[in-house]
Amino acid sequence: MNTSFLSDEEIYLRAVEPEDLGLMYEMENSPELWFVSSTFEPYSRHTLREYILSSQNDVFADKQLRLIIVRKSDQASLGTLDLDSFDPLHRRANIGIALRKGYRGNGYAQRSVELIQSYALQFLHLHQLVAYVPVNNKESMALFSRCGFVQKMVLSDWLVTPNGYQDVALFQCIES
Repeated sequence: MNTSFLSDEEIYLRAVEPEDLGLMYEMENSPELWFVSSTFEPYSRHTLREYILSSQNDVFADKQLRLIIVRKSDQASLGTLDLDSFDPLHRRANIGIALRKGYRGNGYAQRSVELIQSYALQFLHLHQLVAYVPVNNKESMALFSRCGFVQKMVLSDWLVTPNGYQDVALFQCIES
């Protein structure tokens, strides 16, 4: 993996390591994220350990790429960034990001999305990236807009939440 695409002056994106089990356990078992990730129940440490060990870190083999967002100054793991539903024939993938609560609002999400955009469009030669964002998540909607994604449509009743159905905006970034 060409890491020059995955690094700037403040952060870098790296493959998941066995040492990330605690972070993965925290992120995957956060009920606030379950609705957007279509998760139905908590993951065990065993299941997450097996996922980490079995991942080839090859987007072509796995059809997804999970990366850890790391702050350079102190090596803090800030969250995760995913490319999933990778489709090399149609040259597209979905993008998802989750930052730990203490690191939100500091520009790390925008830096991370910009890095993965560069990697996906210039290195993997994808034609487009797609993000599905709940319409009540104004911060994420603004994030993807700042990163050059364009809202194309709203999918009504796309997610089921404890408060009922939630609409989701589909954002698209097409290679120019």
